[in-house]
Amino acid sequence: MRAHGGGGAEEEKRGGGAEEEKPGRRRWRPRIDFPRSGRRGVRRWLLSWRQLLLVATGGVLVLTGWLAWFYATTEVPDDLNAFATQQSNVYFWADGTEMARIGETNRQEVPLDRVPQSVQWAVLAAENETFYSDAGISVSGIGRAVYQMATGGDTQGGSTITQQYVKNTYLNQRQDVSRKLSEVVIAVKLGRRMSKRDVLAGYLNTSWFGRGSYGIERAAAAYYGKDVSELDPSEGAFLAALLKGAGQYDPALSPGNHRRAEERWSWILDRMVEIGRLSAAERARYTVFPEPRPQPKAAGLSGQVGYLVDMARAYVESHSDLTPAQLDLGGYQIHTTFEKPKVDALAAAVQDATKGIDPGSREADRFLKVGAASVALDGRIVALHGGPDYLKQGFDNANTSTVPIGSAFTPLVYAAGLSQGVQRQRGGGRTPVLPTTTYNGDDGVNVMTPEGPYWGRDGKIVKTANDGKRNWGTLTLRSAVEQSVNGPMMQLGMDVGLDRVQQTAADLGLLPSSMGDLAPAFGVGNSTPSAIRTAGAYAVFAAGGSRTDPYSVRRITRNGVPLPLQLPTAVQALAPAAARDVDAALKGAVRGGSAQWAAEAGPDLAAKPGTTADRTAGWAVGYNGQLATAVTVFRADLKDMKLLPLEGLGGAAPGTPDSALPERVWASYMKAVGGGETGRR
Repeated sequence: MRAHGGGGAEEEKRGGGAEEEKPGRRRWRPRIDFPRSGRRGVRRWLLSWRQLLLVATGGVLVLTGWLAWFYATTEVPDDLNAFATQQSNVYFWADGTEMARIGETNRQEVPLDRVPQSVQWAVLAAENETFYSDAGISVSGIGRAVYQMATGGDTQGGSTITQQYVKNTYLNQRQDVSRKLSEVVIAVKLGRRMSKRDVLAGYLNTSWFGRGSYGIERAAAAYYGKDVSELDPSEGAFLAALLKGAGQYDPALSPGNHRRAEERWSWILDRMVEIGRLSAAERARYTVFPEPRPQPKAAGLSGQVGYLVDMARAYVESHSDLTPAQLDLGGYQIHTTFEKPKVDALAAAVQDATKGIDPGSREADRFLKVGAASVALDGRIVALHGGPDYLKQGFDNANTSTVPIGSAFTPLVYAAGLSQGVQRQRGGGRTPVLPTTTYNGDDGVNVMTPEGPYWGRDGKIVKTANDGKRNWGTLTLRSAVEQSVNGPMMQLGMDVGLDRVQQTAADLGLLPSSMGDLAPAFGVGNSTPSAIRTAGAYAVFAAGGSRTDPYSVRRITRNGVPLPLQLPTAVQALAPAAARDVDAALKGAVRGGSAQWAAEAGPDLAAKPGTTADRTAGWAVGYNGQLATAVTVFRADLKDMKLLPLEGLGGAAPGTPDSALPERVWASYMKAVGGGETGRR
């Protein structure tokens, strides 16, 4: 009995009631022990080496199977990308009428025998020196490209010429893993179907070289005015450099482009020597960069149209998925924000105001530049004036970032003070600023910081400087804005904190790249915003503190199908109360202050003149209920863009403010366009 009872107790310890395991029969256990039994804590969830090996093997088998399926089902397309359907890009005015039709794609196919060997090898040295021996793909390049796509990096530089040819002729320019795998598979299959010479010929005839040119034959004509067969190794090396990105290597576009192009041109020639395709003696002959000829302007871009097209295209390139190469293929309809009546009115206002300018007989009138922009309160750029004629001067005066804004900047300082207050003592709190807050308006007052006087680099205390050295005594900040008294605004900028003023200016839409040095002169306009951005900033005061960044394109279509386009959205950049106070001061300037010249343009206008201490720029900026307009005048030789003084411009008598000419342009234009509604998007 005891033995039986003891057996029962032992059975209870083993979990009594369980079925007794029969001899010769193994209990079934799952093959994958996860979470792992017999382990505690985190170790239960860590795979054993056997489990890791099993998972890895399974993953490799699945990936191999998928890649095999992808390879088997991906075919070389029957048709090339439709070069035959290339069209013009058509730009439209805001009312839907046609503004400009920019020509068809410039492409002409040539046989490979027409391309000099040295030019062929310049391309191969730059892009794929192992072209004739590789299998059409670069495993290491593919790995880099996939990694860069996964991490958001630059995907260029990971393809062989065969892969690039596939991308040019069979696929789109989208950069993602699926497109990259299709490119690899088609490149491998194409390599079995076409000879290397045929692939190279196809690549040279379909690649984009910039300036609207597809194919090396038209590139030779666009950059050197000659047939491709006439190119020498040096010229060929430059054209090969363009394949890395014509927008970054066309030297005519910017000094930075010129530097990059020259560096890559030299590297390609050196690389040709290294791979044995150019002798050292011949390389020594090419020490001077082969400057391409200037890019000719399209005939349909005369007058202001060219400036408008350039601006619209730049907006599309930076706010859509379209690349410059795709735009050059054509076929897009670009609907702009520009209103032809306002563009014409602005051009007429400039022409009328500059009738007395005589650069032939008056030195002070040489190199005069007038730029202007008119922006609706919702951000639409409705008009601009870039220069006398786009075909004569491609440089856009309305979009320049080299001209100081001068005292037209002071309303932004006023806005910063109203919204952020001031700190006048070290370690003290910030004190609110009101329109009635008073400052010393005399000329030559020491500029102060919370620590004491501000010492300039010349070892002297910096002092305020009013126009005409006039002493105004004590006056309110609103009066300082209305009467354009610079001294109080310079000191206000210091009291607010120049970094805070800078942030307010950025909030109002000025680009960080245009901001001047954070010195006392910052408060009176050492920054260099464009007329477009300046008008946009003033529009914030009229819109109750709401800012919408200026934009020039409303929508893009291709064959009637809308394409994605990023449009700016409104943000509250300034407190409504601060915006109302700035607005009141700018309207007071028109009623009885420094902007009385604007009153003739209509009722309820707000405006501010702008001048600089060195007399190199004049401004007139202001708005009505719908539009903000900025006009800038400066003198500069476009060869070096060095600003020249405006004194005596148009035969003006001594003491005439440098803002006089832009004031006439502004008043004439705003009177012509009136207070009528502008077109809505």
